[in-house]
Amino acid sequence: MVFPPMSLDSAWLLSGARRLGVLATFVLLAACSGDSRTQVRIVGSSTVYPFTAAVAEQFKRTWPQFDAPIVEATGTGGGIKLFCAGVGQQYPDIANASRRIKASEVADCARHGVAGIIEVQIGLDGLVVAQSRQGNFPGVTERDIYRALAADPFGHGPNRARTWADVNSALPPTPILVIGPPPTSGTRDSFNELYLSKGCETDPAMRALKLRDEARFKTICNRLREDGPFIEGGENDNLIVQKIAANPRAIGIFGYSFLEENLDRLKDVPLGGVEATYENIASFRYPASRPLFLYVKAQHVRAVRGLREFLGEYSKDSTWGRRGYLTRRGLVASPDAVRADNAAIAINLIPLDPATL
Repeated sequence: MVFPPMSLDSAWLLSGARRLGVLATFVLLAACSGDSRTQVRIVGSSTVYPFTAAVAEQFKRTWPQFDAPIVEATGTGGGIKLFCAGVGQQYPDIANASRRIKASEVADCARHGVAGIIEVQIGLDGLVVAQSRQGNFPGVTERDIYRALAADPFGHGPNRARTWADVNSALPPTPILVIGPPPTSGTRDSFNELYLSKGCETDPAMRALKLRDEARFKTICNRLREDGPFIEGGENDNLIVQKIAANPRAIGIFGYSFLEENLDRLKDVPLGGVEATYENIASFRYPASRPLFLYVKAQHVRAVRGLREFLGEYSKDSTWGRRGYLTRRGLVASPDAVRADNAAIAINLIPLDPATL
């Protein structure tokens, strides 16, 4: 989606207090100019990390006059918090994100003088359910996952299910053991939205509750049990892969790229009868398909050497297109029109309109 160009004057300099905040931002930027930092610094999502790391490697080959970018996997929530903490050489230039930035996070950015955030959708991902190659799990639905993992399923009291057969008689009588993302991860937010909330909403009473009391709905639908069946795998999705590969009775939740890179050890658990494949994710036929993002600090573009060129490298069709090198890393290319729109955003530094969140 292309957002209309928005000048910093009209979008952010709306009051005397705001003008003072932006003046302080320019003072900070002075510390970031010149040669005080010669590397692009990127934090955020572990799901997006391998794609951005690959672009960083190619960028260094293409632009040898610039230092290689520093890319850290801090989790989406932690990365955006670092990104929004301020303007200047000690703060990141880009945040990788496996979910869209929240309005509350944009407001936090604004409180710290970060204005004119650029949002770039880099491609698509599927939040997949996977098992060991030796596993024999037949498939699940969002309702199965919710009933297995919710602390208070449908508001009827503590979850007593111990096996998958307790959840759905058509499933095997094996103990429930799911390894998934921690609360700081954007993948956890996507898991809440694409699995837990969707599973919870299969109950008409929960759909009615969402309209009546959204906070209560989120408590019932997104709070996970803490008695053993769900294990947080940490921010490093490769650790989840290792644990799943070693335990045929466990299933894991992570991004499609980690499944695609480990097909010698893992296979998917079909979701609603749909397999996790590139084609099914690209067409959004796979129920848990999701977009992936970069958030860029516009105020750093002139101050940090190579930042503009890095965005140009990322937004090439040979990078994120259908035959680009990122598809070989497991990224699912966005539709042609979406890629064109986001390439224009990256090249022209078009800021996000917070009203669209």
